[in-house]
Amino acid sequence: MSRGRPQFEGLTTVTISVAHRSGKPAKRLVQVAAVAAVGVLGLTACGSDPNPAATGAANGTAGTSGASLACPSGKLNAEGSTAQANAISQAISAYGSQCNNKATIEYNATGSGAGIENFTGGLVDFAGSDAALDDEEAAAAAKRCNGNPAWNLPMVAGPVALVYNLDGVDKLVLTPKVTSEIFTGKIKKWTDPAIAALNSGVKLPDENITVFFRSDESGTTQNVENFLKQAGEGAWTKEPSKSWGGVGEGKNKSSGIAQAIGSTKNSISYVEWSYAKNSKLAMAQLDNGNGPVELTAENVAKAVGDAEVIGDGNDLKLQLKYADTEAGAYPLLLVTYEIVCSKGMDADKTALIKDFLGYMASEQTQTSFEQFGYAPLPTELRTKVATAVKAIS
Repeated sequence: MSRGRPQFEGLTTVTISVAHRSGKPAKRLVQVAAVAAVGVLGLTACGSDPNPAATGAANGTAGTSGASLACPSGKLNAEGSTAQANAISQAISAYGSQCNNKATIEYNATGSGAGIENFTGGLVDFAGSDAALDDEEAAAAAKRCNGNPAWNLPMVAGPVALVYNLDGVDKLVLTPKVTSEIFTGKIKKWTDPAIAALNSGVKLPDENITVFFRSDESGTTQNVENFLKQAGEGAWTKEPSKSWGGVGEGKNKSSGIAQAIGSTKNSISYVEWSYAKNSKLAMAQLDNGNGPVELTAENVAKAVGDAEVIGDGNDLKLQLKYADTEAGAYPLLLVTYEIVCSKGMDADKTALIKDFLGYMASEQTQTSFEQFGYAPLPTELRTKVATAVKAIS
């Protein structure tokens, strides 16, 4: 499979061919400060997925002084989550600009499942995943890391939009239960009484509902299913997985979903906010029991602050709160992890991984992600991530 490799200022090569698990709660994160209004720049086609971050990244807008950089030379290959593609391309390009092109970092956004598989197989230096490693994946990763554990480092936080294409419907309200029933095929028409009851006064089309889903293994899919399982009042019965458990027609990666919704009337799906905004797709409001909540930066911030840190030491798995969220909190979220070897990598690659990920976790870089449809990590979590990055050896 060939993928385009756009050239950015301050970086030899950036490759972006754009595609959660829970545990026992531990320490509560501090609430994120209000996130600034988000504006997404135009997409630049790269392989199979667009990359809204390219323009900002080329200008080196990320964290000019947020991290003390060693700027080692070398090359890193990484792969995985499409959800973070826009953020990591910005960080890669800006890091290259800050370091005068001394290193080459390539990231192929092929989906979380592919990223983990190729990381555990020793084909890439780190992986991006929208779900922390499960036990089987962690065992394979430890083997790849020469007997040392791999760490899950949360790096990019962002919401998932329920996107739709309905003529004349500017506002659509859904609950987790109704969304589950649409995605499992129980609700088949837009005029179903359950949808109509949530949208009084809205003229819904008397048409069948077309559902699209991610056909590739995706951490975004798993996060959506986590949300439906935990908040859907029993309407979603399957165990959350990177592979879609509902009905519909599969589309490859985030770009495939955005394109399908944009061109198909009476359709609905899920996609990361940055793609929804850039493609100008209509986004449903979610009523999680405390009234409809629009997907906005401020409402995302309220929900991210309710995340729980789980795991031991520098393995920073998160548990997101999907049900019983506070009023005004947008509950459909994901966090992308960078999956790294805690030790056991080549010394030169280790130095470059630590320098780049430290830069990506810096306050200035995290803040720069806001304009591309992401929320910066809460200060407490960001500090933990920075500490873990420094501990890689």
